[in-house]
Amino acid sequence: MKHSIGKKISPFLLLGFFSSFGILFTGCSQSVKTVSNPTATKYTSSARHRATMRSYKVLGKRYYPSYAEVGQVMHGISSWYGPNFHGKYTSNGEVYNMHARTAAHKTLPMDTMVRVKNLQNGKTTVVRINDRGPFVKGRIIDCSYKAGKEIGLDRLGIAKVTVEVLGFTGKVESSSRIAQNRKAKKPTRILLSNFGIQVGAFRQYNGARTTKHNYKGKYSRYNPIIKHFNTDGKKLYRVWLMGFGSEQESRDFITAHKLYGAFIVRN
Repeated sequence: MKHSIGKKISPFLLLGFFSSFGILFTGCSQSVKTVSNPTATKYTSSARHRATMRSYKVLGKRYYPSYAEVGQVMHGISSWYGPNFHGKYTSNGEVYNMHARTAAHKTLPMDTMVRVKNLQNGKTTVVRINDRGPFVKGRIIDCSYKAGKEIGLDRLGIAKVTVEVLGFTGKVESSSRIAQNRKAKKPTRILLSNFGIQVGAFRQYNGARTTKHNYKGKYSRYNPIIKHFNTDGKKLYRVWLMGFGSEQESRDFITAHKLYGAFIVRN
């Protein structure tokens, strides 16, 4: 970022234009079977998926959805929510039904299927994520009334649980497939968003090509690409370094490598 190649344009001047575009990228590791970013399902629209993938701030704390993979297990406390929210909209645009098996989670993608196990009585239930929360320290999932009742939360109020990811887009992977992937160390992973860093913008293609060449193979997990658009009758070539799993990962990379002037791009 310290040297100008060709007719380079300040990244900051192009922020508003470029931030509205994204690019689909593949997985970060050969040992991971990557699934495409969440798209429209029968429960959640594409627009809602994009909205719920963005970082957000609640009660002074910022949350960064990154990725999830089948077999991933989280530990914490589960609570439940019911009548006061029944009939209101959830984060994915659905009307909350306390009698359905759904739940709220702070970072998992909408329509992720998870098994919640109450460690205090051994009871389990399978729910679909369709909301964000709970925003109480130590709590990792907020079950619907029906799901909560199935594992005894209606009596206990809260309980220590494990939350295991079973599948995406409202579908549960088979036990045999999960076991097979686990044995092969190739879990199915879903990326929540397409994150990259713009490291240059040029009026001339040669400048973009040189910058891409400078980044090619420099980082094993990230790949440079060139994207071009027409604006005001002129072509613009921008170089993006793609392959970041989250907004936080992108920010950390910019800071660690002192890429002053670089900024994050995404869908």
